[in-house]
Amino acid sequence: MDRLAARFKLIVLPLVFISLLYLPSLQATTDFTYCDKKGNYAVKVKGVAISPNPVVRGQPATFAISASTGKAITGGEAVIDVSYFGIHIHRETHDLCEETSCPIAVGNFVLSHNQVLPGFTPPGSYTLKMTLSGEGNQELTCISFKFKIGFGASGSFVSDS
Repeated sequence: MDRLAARFKLIVLPLVFISLLYLPSLQATTDFTYCDKKGNYAVKVKGVAISPNPVVRGQPATFAISASTGKAITGGEAVIDVSYFGIHIHRETHDLCEETSCPIAVGNFVLSHNQVLPGFTPPGSYTLKMTLSGEGNQELTCISFKFKIGFGASGSFVSDS
């Protein structure tokens, strides 16, 4: 029995530890949809991670989009539209090369945007739509996803009931 317990410790426990390392990254991903479900985008989005989630107003938040491209991208822009309960409230345009390193080589890359939302930002559910355009204004991809903004430093919400 002691040999079995020793094997368990040598084999199973390291596997459990390794799987726990991947657990936070799986929990931090956010569902997204393409703007045009039938679109053949040059940039394929693999995932969206928001940290912290929910976003805490007045504190830094990071939106990281992992993606891949089949062609090199030398420049362009990222347009971010934000809606609150279906009402468009904000639009930003960023140079693509300020959000990731350019040129973007063929393969995987991460587009990361850091933002501090003002302390007066209302808590609740928001929808973010991001459109990436390459040089010549060619649409590379378009996705949307939901995110939440909590109250204060705890990120907690007041119950609707």
